Order: sequence, then structure tokens, then C-alpha cells
Amino acid sequence: MRLRPLVLLATLLAAGAALEACTNLLVTKGASKDGSTMITYAADSHTLYGELYFKRGGRHLPGEMRDIREWDSGFTFDTGKLLGRIPEAPVTYTRVGNMNEHQLAIAETTFGGRKDLAAPTGIIDYGSLIYIALERAKTAREAIEVMTKLVEEFGYASSGESFSIADPNEVWILEMIGKGQGQKGAVWVAYKLPDGTISAHANQARIRQFPLNDPKTALYSKDVISFAREKGWFKGEDRSFSFADTYAPLSFGALRGCEARVWSIFNRAAKSQKIPMDFVKAEKGAKPMPLFVKPDQKLDVRDAMELMRDHYQGTEFDMTKDVGAGPYKLPYRWRPMGFQVDGQAYIHERAISTQQTGFSFVSQSRSWLPDPVGGVLWFGVDDTYTTVYVPISCGIKEPPKAFAIGTGNFSEFSWDSAFWTFNFVTNYTYTRWSDMIVDVQKVQREFEGRYAADQAEVDRTALELYRQNPGAARDYLTQVAAKETEQLMGRWKKLGEFLIWKYLDGNVRNERGEVTHPKAPEDWLRCIVKDHGDVIKVKKVEGLALDEE
Repeated sequence: MRLRPLVLLATLLAAGAALEACTNLLVTKGASKDGSTMITYAADSHTLYGELYFKRGGRHLPGEMRDIREWDSGFTFDTGKLLGRIPEAPVTYTRVGNMNEHQLAIAETTFGGRKDLAAPTGIIDYGSLIYIALERAKTAREAIEVMTKLVEEFGYASSGESFSIADPNEVWILEMIGKGQGQKGAVWVAYKLPDGTISAHANQARIRQFPLNDPKTALYSKDVISFAREKGWFKGEDRSFSFADTYAPLSFGALRGCEARVWSIFNRAAKSQKIPMDFVKAEKGAKPMPLFVKPDQKLDVRDAMELMRDHYQGTEFDMTKDVGAGPYKLPYRWRPMGFQVDGQAYIHERAISTQQTGFSFVSQSRSWLPDPVGGVLWFGVDDTYTTVYVPISCGIKEPPKAFAIGTGNFSEFSWDSAFWTFNFVTNYTYTRWSDMIVDVQKVQREFEGRYAADQAEVDRTALELYRQNPGAARDYLTQVAAKETEQLMGRWKKLGEFLIWKYLDGNVRNERGEVTHPKAPEDWLRCIVKDHGDVIKVKKVEGLALDEE
């Protein structure tokens, strides 16, 4: 059925949450250069204040209870409304952002899914699932067990969700959706990525068929297929069952705004496979993309960072190529993404790098090192394209001040806050993107390059201390994170000052500090002439009827 423009626009706008939400990349041991596992997360929302969530582990008495608070409420954990309470675990583990002290890391993207399954009965939302699992599990398999048992016992309180779960040895995707209003629990499937592969998801369910009798590779709820049969959504043989197609049927918005981001990662990391764009362009007869691919070359941490810096550059969807990019090739489009002109619906591209990112990270779990040393959360705030990823050990005792909860908030600007400091620089950069991004990336790469070069020495020092006294190693790693963040904050403020000085009032200072006035790009001048040339065209002055005295 072909949708009328108004109906299509409404469909796109209804998918707004997905279009402004998150992106994950997953990297197995055999696909990484050093044998670590990695997952990435861009946590995107226009009301998300970027900070490093931190909670110390501890021992708890019988009868102690844990509050469950709505994570989506302002996107700051433990500040939302109280959904309920559950028994506390006897022992909980310290979590640093989305990684715990055992190098377990968890991220997510929301796919929503069938509207019939919205508003299930329960108190455990997806944010609570992530952070409770980090407090209670040491491995990815344990995390899946914790998360699925929680929703079974206490009910699920979110829409469809894809989770990335990695420990130092295994990387899994868990996809889950509730059973609808008045129904408790959830249906779900978890799939372990084959070693040597990478995967990604971006607000659309991606697990289709999966092994039914191979618990080493796939786990699933006992009713994941039978529930779909009861609803009349699936009638084939069990082996043909597709979780994604059944519980999250594709729409144009899901393809263009979500799956296209996955395609971009696969296209850049596994270009030799020549995965076509026809699927994400919603062309008739197009085949879905694979769940995972083998990258052309093994990836390191910085490769993962760069894959998360994406505006579809060099592709049909390149956001710097159309007139909407303006004279300085800005690869961003302000909301709303869907719009209508003369009765026709349109939608802007939704790339991985986006202005509304609150925080993002690359987690690195290394099996050959003790946990406090092996687990590193490369953490940044604001837009992935302009952020700097700071290496923060999962063994720290407290977060760096600029990233800590309580240092600033979404309601008021603060120079003490990394979120606001980075937003200050980035938002100014948006005004003259093609020029200013060169200056920003120069400093960005200076810091990230130094962090990468210094990491081996940090590891060696921490490992030596750990062998003598694990507490001393944790103190050292805490001090390193604090020092690096403090230095970055000072340098980023100076970068903001430099940009204002260099580009004041539309001018550009050259290497000698002299004010210059570069001409606007030729293609942009042609756009102006095409739109307004008759008005601003220079004419020869002749034949005027002047008043005579």
C-alpha cells in the first residue's frame, strides 16, 4: 500500500524517538587488533545531560531493598519517578558509566516495535535493566540471565530494546519487547556474535532467524515464538521465525533513519563486501543486511571511535552535499527531521554523529589483564564528531569532577561541566563548520593520539602496582583519569576562546593573526544567484530620469 504524503509524514514523525535515539557498534575479540572486545554507545536525546554515572558496589543485609527509578525521566539515573522496589543483591559491583569493575559493559538502542506491545505491566525499564545487571553480573551470560529474570519476576516497563553486552571474552546482542498493556514479562532473544565479526544496531531490531537448539550461540524466552503465533503474527515453521520481522516490522523511517546507520558502519568497516544501499533506500525486492560482518581489517579503539564519527561522508546520503548544508558544509539538520512541502513528505538524514548526543563511549575489555586494569571506558560528551574520548579505568574509585553527577545540570550553563564546555565549542563550530572543524579535530586528535600512545605505560604502571597492592593500582588509575580530564577541560576552554578570536564577526585570521575575508564557496554563491540573483545583480547605471533644477 502506498501511503499518502500526509500519512507518510505522520509515520515519520511518530518514529521521532527512534530518529533521535542511539547507535551501537559491537566488536568481538577476533575482530580487534589487540584481542579486546569493544562496544560503542552514543546516547542521544535533546534533553540528555551528559555525565559519567558512577555507583560503588557493596555488601547488603537480608531484607534490604533497591529503588527502581525511571531512567528515561530526564535521562539521569536515580532521579526519575519511583517505579517500585526489589530485593537488593547480597553483593553488588561498582559500575563506572556503562561498565562494571569486572569489565562487563552494556549499551542499548530503542527500537520500539509493535504498538500493540506498548505499556506492559512492570517496574523494570531498560535503563534499570542495564545498571542493575552491571551491579549483579560478572559476565555477558550472567547479565542476560539477570536481565531476563528481572523482567519475568517484576515485569518490563519499556518498549522494544536492543542491548549490546560484552565481557572480556564474548559479545552478545539481546533484543527484548514487552507483551502489551496488562501483560507482565517480555519476549526476547539473545545472540552471541561469532568471533572475528562486528555488528551494529541503531533503533531497529536486527536479530532475524537464530539457532533453536544451540544455547552456546542463542538464548531465548520459551514463548518467543508461541506468543507470536497466539497474536497471529507468525504461522510458519519454528526454524523460519524472525524476531525482528515479527516484533518490529520495518517502516521507511526505520530503514532510512535507523538501519542506514548500521549500513554506514558496515560500508566503512567492510567495504570489500559491497553491501548495497538498496535495503536502506527501501527499494522493492531488497534483501536485509546481515546481522554481522567480518571487517576488512581488525579494529582498534581509535578505529571504533572513527566509525562513530559519521555523516555518511562519501555516499549518496552525504549530508554536506545538498543546499541544506549551507555555505560551510554543515552536516546537521535541525529538528524536526520530517517535513512537508507542497503536499509531499520529506525526511532529512539521521547520521550517527548528531548534535543531540549527551554522552558516548567506546568500552574496551581485555581478558589478559586484571579487571581494574583491563577494563577501559573511553568516555566523551556531546557530539561524537567533536568530542574527545578520555580513557577511564573501570577500577577508579571516583569519577573525574567534570564528568561527575552533580557537576552542573541541563538547566544551567557551567564551565565546571564537561558537557557544557564541549557544547560551547561545538555549537560555535556549527556556524562555520568546514573551516572550524579543522581546528577542532587538530586538538581532538592531539589528545586522543596521546592517550593511545600513553595507554601502554599506564597499563604497565597499574599492573605493577596491582601485583603489590590492588588498592594502590585503583588509586593510581583514579588519579590518571582525573588529571587527564582536568587538562582536557583547560585545553578545550582555550580552544573555544581561540575559535572566537579566529572567526570573529565572519572574519578569518590567518597564521600571522591578520584579519582576512575569504570569499564564500563558489557553489554557495551560485545558490544565492539562482534564488535571488535578479535582485542583487549589479547593473550598469544609465538612462536614469534625474530631477533637473
